[in-house]
Amino acid sequence: MPIYAIEQHIPVVDPSSYIHPTATIIGDVVIGKHCYIGPNASLRGDFGSIKIGDYCNVQDNCVIHSFPEQACVLESHSHIGHAAVLHGCHIGHHALIGINCVVMDMATIGSESIVAASSFIKSRYNCPPRSLLIGSPAKLIRTVSDEEFAWKRQGTDEYIELTQRCLNSLREVSPLTEVETDRPTYSSVKGHAPKTPGSQ
Repeated sequence: MPIYAIEQHIPVVDPSSYIHPTATIIGDVVIGKHCYIGPNASLRGDFGSIKIGDYCNVQDNCVIHSFPEQACVLESHSHIGHAAVLHGCHIGHHALIGINCVVMDMATIGSESIVAASSFIKSRYNCPPRSLLIGSPAKLIRTVSDEEFAWKRQGTDEYIELTQRCLNSLREVSPLTEVETDRPTYSSVKGHAPKTPGSQ
């Protein structure tokens, strides 16, 4: 996998975490325990530092970066959706950043908050815990409900499980030439999630 030092800055990755072979990790990056870093994610610690707490997931095509002498921090159980961009911001414990969001420099997303898909968080924005943020620029709509937080938590648990599944069984193969009889499908043992926040 492409993991690079720059000058004296060498990434640190806990061995319990999974980094997809197409993800790129550069420089001053610290990745904690049981994290999932997805395909084509780019974590560039070539200016500021990047700190990923335990049990976080950073999904496909995400970009994480910072200005010099700044840090981008993800507290434990952060959930970063596909193609999100985080720049020099602070993501609180158990917060969810939706698909295709942008979170700008020195913004702080409070713990257990949910940022809806395609939202834009302005620089220096600071939201309290359990906030539901929607829009471009994002606005605080209301407090995250217990049902919505349970939905978020279930999704994060799925990625914690995926981390172990990848460590155990993900490998490069040649494709089959036809569909096998009784082709297996993945099914979660945790049941169905409630409606996606912001969709009602």
